[in-house]
Amino acid sequence: MSNLFSRSSLRANIVTVAMACLLLVLVACGDGDGSLAPRESEDSSSLRHSEDSSSLRHSEDSSSSRHCEDCKDEAISSNKDDVKSSSSVTPKSSDSETSVSSSSTKSSYSSAKADGSEYDSTANTLKDLRNGQTYRTVKIGNQVWMAENLNFETDNSFCYNDSAEYCEKYGRLYTWAAAVGKSERECGDISCTLPLGYIRGVCPSGWHLPSKEEWETLHSAVVSIADSKPSTEGALLKSTSGWNRSGNGTDAFGFSALPAGSRNDGRYRYAGEGDCAVFWSSTQDGLYQVRTMSLLYDLDIILVGHSNKYMGYSVRCLKN
Repeated sequence: MSNLFSRSSLRANIVTVAMACLLLVLVACGDGDGSLAPRESEDSSSLRHSEDSSSLRHSEDSSSSRHCEDCKDEAISSNKDDVKSSSSVTPKSSDSETSVSSSSTKSSYSSAKADGSEYDSTANTLKDLRNGQTYRTVKIGNQVWMAENLNFETDNSFCYNDSAEYCEKYGRLYTWAAAVGKSERECGDISCTLPLGYIRGVCPSGWHLPSKEEWETLHSAVVSIADSKPSTEGALLKSTSGWNRSGNGTDAFGFSALPAGSRNDGRYRYAGEGDCAVFWSSTQDGLYQVRTMSLLYDLDIILVGHSNKYMGYSVRCLKN
């Protein structure tokens, strides 16, 4: 595994892509303000890459307009030294879509509503009793994951482009504070104290927001189960359609990662639809950043990196 994560050629390629994408951003987009069942999606902004000598990292400073098709709006560098191992599972594929309400307002489902969940290990489904929505699930190694992005409306959760159709396709985009079930005042751009153990956050009862180590366990399981070639493991988690510029995956495990893009508070608020899938973890990385897992249209690796807390990303919940 260590050979996979420390290949100098991979790092050199990432640096090359970074420089090219940075130039595209500067020329095509100008300056911004700050800144894992197949489905269909189009359009895009994309991501730019930068290397950190010791780790695959992922940080976002500025987003480009969704009309700037060839631009990349996030800085990414590499970190795969500490990926853990996991047990095996038979790869499989599946298909599905989700549904939800629109925009960024607080959930209409009050605390008086049912706050449980129903998991069917035979049908591989999870029903969130807060809003009645059912998600596909998949077991990879010893972990049971949602095989669709979470689509539960809360404060500081959003539909891409503020349009309900994107929530139906991709689920919602959450700030990190929303993902861990806190307000922006409690856990926005500040370091905050979370309880030990599972962080349920915005997930249904009995499920939780995965930690960085749990994302790494998934990564290791995919590599060991599929016996994949170096730098191709990300394709095994990507959906078979919806990714821009021939970036589709094989979805060998049925994880069906969709390129939902991201949101920030900058001038170009939404970017990357069709280009990237970024998922929150519950692991903080300093005062302002959090560890993430990312997949890109133009790379078939799994990026375990970091990002700013104010960004809006997808959530995949993991069974307790």
